[in-house]
Amino acid sequence: MAKCDEGYLCAVCGGDVAEITDSDLYLRYVLGWVDPEVLHTTPDRHLRCNPALSQFIVAAEFDPVVVEGEFDKRQLDPELRVAREHLVTRGWRRLHEVRASGLPIVEYPLE
Repeated sequence: MAKCDEGYLCAVCGGDVAEITDSDLYLRYVLGWVDPEVLHTTPDRHLRCNPALSQFIVAAEFDPVVVEGEFDKRQLDPELRVAREHLVTRGWRRLHEVRASGLPIVEYPLE
């Protein structure tokens, strides 16, 4: 199979990141943390394969991720933790919105 036909493979587990709603790369892009010019060259991961980020998704339809150790969000200042949870959860919800929207990729990021 040609590299362009493979889609995005998870840099952690090697599995196919089949859905944009499960993509760490596209969540970071929607958040404004990844430049659109490097989307095609940046490794992807499943959200659950990046628990340091996915622990900040707080939604009934997303099973919580708990991180032990120095990257545990519970060790953050409560105001910072809540702000990060709000931002990352908004980004994750945005992925669900754009999945079937037909929007051009440059319009995916949050305002």
